[in-house]
Amino acid sequence: MASRIRIKGRKKIQGAISVGGAKNAALAIIPATLLAGDKCILENVPQITDVLTFQNILREMGASVQQTADNTFEIDTTEVTQWQAVSESMNSFRASYYVLGVLLARFKRAKAVLPGGCNIGLRPIDQHIKGFEALGGKVKIEHGTISVEAEKLTGNTIYLDVVSVGATINIMFAAAGAEGTTVIENAAREPEVVDVANFLNGIGVRVRGAGTATIRITGTEFRRGVTHPVIPDRIEAGTWLAMAVATNSDITVHNVIPVHLEAVIAKLKEMGAKVAEGEDYVRVISNGNLRSVDLKTFPYPGLPTDLQSQMMIALLHANGVSTIIENIFNNRFRCVPELQRMGVNVKVDGNMAIIDGPKRLSGSVVYATDLRCAAALIIAGLCAEGETTIENIFHLDRGYEKVVKKLRALGADIVRETYDELNDQMTIID
Repeated sequence: MASRIRIKGRKKIQGAISVGGAKNAALAIIPATLLAGDKCILENVPQITDVLTFQNILREMGASVQQTADNTFEIDTTEVTQWQAVSESMNSFRASYYVLGVLLARFKRAKAVLPGGCNIGLRPIDQHIKGFEALGGKVKIEHGTISVEAEKLTGNTIYLDVVSVGATINIMFAAAGAEGTTVIENAAREPEVVDVANFLNGIGVRVRGAGTATIRITGTEFRRGVTHPVIPDRIEAGTWLAMAVATNSDITVHNVIPVHLEAVIAKLKEMGAKVAEGEDYVRVISNGNLRSVDLKTFPYPGLPTDLQSQMMIALLHANGVSTIIENIFNNRFRCVPELQRMGVNVKVDGNMAIIDGPKRLSGSVVYATDLRCAAALIIAGLCAEGETTIENIFHLDRGYEKVVKKLRALGADIVRETYDELNDQMTIID
């Protein structure tokens, strides 16, 4: 069944909105429960499609996965003996590659379908392979699968040629089953990496330096279960902060770690928004008269590439010429043609987008091209005159939960419709 979202724009929104667990942390920690070989309890797990798919993959491998409360799951991998993850579901999202590191650490061999995900540019796994080989693994890629085997894994020093969250985490996983200490140089510093390190420490692996460019992992065979709360999703939080500025609203975003949002908050202040931070919330007040700014995406602690398209909507309402330079992915401006359907002329030149504001958006039928574009189009729809219909909304479900419910609570005129082609019936979901 196909779903779409309809929004009647320019309705006043204000109030409080809460953020769920971090998608990119949960998608690493769920497969990491295989390392424990025991019962783990994960709290604050976002109920998004990528997470649900990964839970089903673990079930197929022999794990017990049970929901015990809202956003809390008990995962028992004690009886898992399967070292292959070749379900078709594996190629539906990028983070599926994490099974390679955890299965290699636990069984000294692993096989998985090559990963998929949003089409936002080149995302090779060469640094993952480099790490596995440095630890003693032999890698083979054929017929759409990747296999890794090792007689034993031995700690080593690995320098990443590019800063990669996925490679950093996957090498941490493999190193958890290696003899001795592994050192990752030029490691990713993202909060999600730190959250994974905290989980690994909880199950008995010794990890030091997470959050810096040098991480040291001392593996162990004596691993155990743990209860672990997933950190809040800084990308969801940044989405709502950008929305507050774009819609000239007063919105308080709860269940956040403000220090994770420093780059975003700094730019919103530079644009002229008022920002107040508390221990676990950020409040943004925007009354218009926004200033143009220049943005550049970088690995953490820089501005996240996953917030680039949402920030673009805010910049459409700023006075003057703003620019966005995309330094992470080579195909991250695919949302721009959809915005042009709404009457704005954002110019793209290579890895740079030029926004000459302020611009008024008009409601239209648009198509989400990826997860973050879906979020950006929702913000655009809230700002636009008239009604906006967003198709291909399944992308949104990969990273945001209960969006319609959350935005309706702020006063947005938004509904989700699901069309059943078999029965030729449209159902509205609040």
